[in-house]
Amino acid sequence: MKKSVVSKEYQNLQKDILTLQENWKKSINPESIIPNLDKVAMSAGVPAAALASINFEISLFLQWIEEINALLIKNNPELKSKLADVKTLVNEETAIRWIDEAFSFNSFYFASFVEENGLEEWIPQFLAETALRPYLQLTAEKIQHEITQGVPGAGCPVCGEPARLAVLEDEGKKVMTCPRCLAHWNAKRIECAHCGNDDHKTIQYLTIEGDASSQIQVCEKCTGYIKVIDTRQYLSKPSAAMLDLNTIHLDFVAQEQGYHTVGEINQIN
Repeated sequence: MKKSVVSKEYQNLQKDILTLQENWKKSINPESIIPNLDKVAMSAGVPAAALASINFEISLFLQWIEEINALLIKNNPELKSKLADVKTLVNEETAIRWIDEAFSFNSFYFASFVEENGLEEWIPQFLAETALRPYLQLTAEKIQHEITQGVPGAGCPVCGEPARLAVLEDEGKKVMTCPRCLAHWNAKRIECAHCGNDDHKTIQYLTIEGDASSQIQVCEKCTGYIKVIDTRQYLSKPSAAMLDLNTIHLDFVAQEQGYHTVGEINQIN
């Protein structure tokens, strides 16, 4: 297995963040999430979390923002001045907006927020997304038994995250997995997660020298790609979030060769 290009320090930070999120998830009242398994909407690609009734506890969300700030500063004291304004900027009204915009991947909103408030570009969306994930993960846990397959091009059937990671389990069974909400669903070995193409002539695999457990599945029809990791070769299986982070070198390789995390249909005939 190829050594991750991500620094050990950043890996440890991410592990600490995942621990925080696990603790946060335990403090959520399970009754605050009421799934709505609308089969018609889900078969059309609407994420299940968008259909669910989720009662966000804003005081918890604000507390989590403070906790993640503290962790970031502990990890890197130089961030203290860069994060100093966040506490004064994020009130209940802002928190509600952050939840909505993070939920819908609205990077334009966060870019505007950064510009208006003089923050570093990564800060608001990172904080909002980090604090949102426990709700998405609990939603996924509640409905995982109903999630058996995805809709090509729709991303994760629970949270809508663009599909980019699959693992091989058991006898080579391909399972898509979401680093955001941790949902998982079955997939055909030869099928593009972005456009549904199942023609073996236009579905190819890129391999990485020295990395026997990983492949990049690419689709010549839409130029989309996903990472495929044979976790049977791992002594202990990491979480989807850590697996995604530690295989970021595969993203670099795919994108350098012109492939995308979201396919673009009709690139070729």
